[in-house]
Order: sequence, then C-alpha cells, then structure tokens
Amino acid sequence: MDIREGRDGDAGLVLAMFDSAVAWLASQGRTGQWGSRPFTGDDRRTRQITGWVDGGGMRIAELDGSPAGCIVVGAAHDYVTPAPEPELYVQALVTDRRHAGHGVGRHLLEWAVHEARDRGVGLVRVDCYAGDDGRLVAYYESCGFTRAQPFTVGDWPGMILQRRP
Repeated sequence: MDIREGRDGDAGLVLAMFDSAVAWLASQGRTGQWGSRPFTGDDRRTRQITGWVDGGGMRIAELDGSPAGCIVVGAAHDYVTPAPEPELYVQALVTDRRHAGHGVGRHLLEWAVHEARDRGVGLVRVDCYAGDDGRLVAYYESCGFTRAQPFTVGDWPGMILQRRP
C-alpha cells in the first residue's frame, strides 16, 4: 500500500469514497453517521473536500495504483474541546468499500501516528460517530485509540479518541 499527498483532482475520487461508504452504511440501516445521500453533488461537501486538498493534510492510500482510502490531518474541529497539548488531529478518514477488509483505514491511522512522531507531537486525536451500536468507536479502539471524551453536535453523538505515538 502506498500513501501519497492529496493533490488537485482528488476531490472527485474522495467524494466517490464517501459515496461508497454512505451507500454501504445506508444498506445496513446505519444512516446516523453520514446520512443516506451521496456526497457527490453536495456543494458543501465538495467545498469541504477541496479545502482538505488545499490545506495540505490530505493523504490518499493506493492499492495497486487504485485509490483505496483517504485521511486528513490538521487542527481539531471547532466542535471538540481543545487538547491541552500540541496534537495531530484526524479530521477525516474514509475507505472505498471496494477495498474493505484490506486494512486501509488501519494503515492510514498508523501513518498519522508516525507523522505525529516525526513532527515531535505526542498526541493524535480523532472524533467519530458514537451512536447506534458503537461499532465505529470500537474500531478506533481496536486501532490503539482510547476514549477521551463524549460530545454531541445537536443530536449527533460523538466520541473523541486519542493515541500516543
């Protein structure tokens, strides 16, 4: 698996990754995380993803030259409590469902942990959807993250998780 920097032209492929994830979640009746509508065609989502490309924190995982996942690191979102120390924050993580079961998300999270270490930062945090059966929180825990703080945005339940490099 190769990880490269995000670049101009990647917004469409990242939108497609989110579309595949949303469709998969919706097929299981799990619409609480990202809803049931594709990200493609949503101007707000397009601007958000284009901003990630422009911000320099986007990385794309490729399997055999095919885009398989995306991680974005940078500053914490404004809806979470600031960390008491310097951190690297995972702003987004998504994998293309065509590559499910290949450890793409885990590989990207490990990249973030190594990136934090290389930058001399001792904390990596991520937030995620904490509703339904809690499977997403459990996934991050299986990747070495620990629960740090629950939060809500409106009715959306979230959990901040953290890991030390």
